[in-house]
Parts: sequence; C-alpha cells; structure tokens
Amino acid sequence: MVAMVMIACTEVKKSQKTGSEQLLERLQALQQKGYMYGHEDDPFYGLQWNGDTLPGVDRSDILSTVGDYPAVMGFDLGGIEMGDAKNLDSVSFERIRSEIVKHYERGGIVTVSWHPRNPVTGGTAWDVSDTTVVRQILNNDSTKAKFALWMSRVGDFLKSVKTADGTPVPIIFRPWHENNGSWFWWGQKLCSDEEYHGLWNTLQDYLRGEGLDNLLWSYSPNLDGSWTEERFLQRYPGNDRVALIGEDAYQWGTEEDFVQQLNADLTFLRDFSAKNEKMMAMTECGYKNLPDSTWWTRVLKPVMDQYPISYFLTWRNYHEEFFAPDPDQVSAADFKRLYEAPNTLFLKDIQE
Repeated sequence: MVAMVMIACTEVKKSQKTGSEQLLERLQALQQKGYMYGHEDDPFYGLQWNGDTLPGVDRSDILSTVGDYPAVMGFDLGGIEMGDAKNLDSVSFERIRSEIVKHYERGGIVTVSWHPRNPVTGGTAWDVSDTTVVRQILNNDSTKAKFALWMSRVGDFLKSVKTADGTPVPIIFRPWHENNGSWFWWGQKLCSDEEYHGLWNTLQDYLRGEGLDNLLWSYSPNLDGSWTEERFLQRYPGNDRVALIGEDAYQWGTEEDFVQQLNADLTFLRDFSAKNEKMMAMTECGYKNLPDSTWWTRVLKPVMDQYPISYFLTWRNYHEEFFAPDPDQVSAADFKRLYEAPNTLFLKDIQE
C-alpha cells in the first residue's frame, strides 16, 4: 500500500511539471550518456529528393546513411507571421506540425527557430537595409501592432502542436539567433543591446502569457572566437529567461581557424554555463557541402568531445547546398564512424 502511494505521488509530481521542465530534465539525463546529433528539416528534402513530392513516404538522408534518425530535428517558422501556408523553405506548416509530432512520438527531441520577415521593409529576415526595425517594433504604434499580430500567429501555431490526446510537444525554442552578427535585422549593428533585450522580452513575455510553458528557451549567438563575460552579458537575456545556451558554428574559412575559434568559444560557454547552471549546445553547425571526407571524426568530433554539450545540429540538406551526407556523399563513411561512436546519440540511443 505504501509503495502504491509513493508511485502515485511520483506520478503527480511529474504531471505537475511543465513540458519545458520535463524536457530540461530529459536533456540533463541524456547528457550523461553523450551528446545528440540533430539535423534541420531532416524529413522534408535531401541531396537527391524532395519530400513534398512523396506524400506519405518517410525519408531522411540520415536514415538512409546510418539506418537511424537524428535524435534532434530542427524546424523553422519563417513565414508563419505572414499567414502563409508554407514557410520560407516552401514546406507547409501543416506538414511541419505533423513532422514535429511524429518525431516527438518516436522519442525524439524537437527544436524550432524563427526567421521572420522584416516588418518595416517587407523584406526577408536578411534585409538589413533599415537600422530602426527593432526600435520601431518597441516604439512605433503601427509596427508594434503588426508585430503583435505576428506573435499571435507564432503562438497559435505553437499551441496547435499537440499529440492526438492533447499533449503539447515540448520544444527547444530558439529565437533571435546569431545576434552578434549583422546579417539579420535584429543583429549587432542593427539594434542596441537594450533594444535587443526588449525584442527578446516582448516575444517571450507574450508566449509565456499565452500559456506556452512547453517551450525551453535557447539563446544562441554565432561563432565568435573571443568571448569575454562582459561582452557576452551585453545581450544575454538573463538566467530567468534562458535554459539552454547555444552557439551556431560553421566552418566557412580554414580548418585551423574554425578549430581555434570553436575551442575558444566552447571553453567560454562551458565555464559560463556551469557558473549559471545552464545547458549548452551547438545549436547549428556544419561544413557546407562537406568536401573533406574525414571532417566528422577528424575535425569536429575531437573538439566536441572536450565539452559538455547536449547536442549539435547540422543545417539542412537542400539539394546543392547541404551540411550532412547521404549514402553517396564523400563523407558518408566517416559519418557512419561518428554514428558508431559510443558518445554520439541518435534516435535509437535516446528512445525510452
């Protein structure tokens, strides 16, 4: 009888935790086993196929290469703010919703980013022709009203991402990323630190107010190479607003520069995350078109092995521009070696 009461109490305590709290606990437990592999837009298209032309068929370059799905799948909501049926990558939001739920029900973990259009110019998220966008969102009545509508559309979509029994899918939510660069309208040279904080808080306060307690908020600047705590804190939203600290780290230049910068940043993030009791991850990473057949285990993995990262997510495989292999790609054999390593976790490694 006592044992039954204890089990019941445990279940009650678990049910009282929010979706984001349960997700955080799961990430913390999985980190004891290793770090997870993630892939953006994994089920939608690949190097040699387009999923939208194959309704009802589950495909994945990762599945084809190693016989397993990524542990983490990434999805983007760019375009939802416009009321569009498809996102900026021409994937229907109905399909995105379905694949998020499907991956969660497989036992996988989901992360969502948002590349909203420029609410002042009407351009893309990469339109940096106006340096007053964030300021207008915060202070201009008409822009503020437009952005309020945009936030409501994001909120409505996120609230709709539920299983058949009505369970909201826990999501790592990653807005306003790569803010230390200046290629998005919310970037370093496009708004002040105070304005960036205002933008973050406006969206977070709205979504929290809508009851979206299944979102685990991730802050993820871009590869820097020379972080100091003083400079990092200038745009950091605060410990009460962030659960996971990430970094988007691509090899665009030489291997030597990439390894040096990545080690410097991950050393800083390791220390900062430990001090502030946060998880850390490589929220985006990769090497475009993977010309190096041994990049996975010779360059990337030796760096990652040194740090307590939760996961690393490579960007999408969009035909001629890709960041993960398919079975015929030159780095496929090395990617299999990455898969076989005991501390790299794919879907089968995290299924309960």
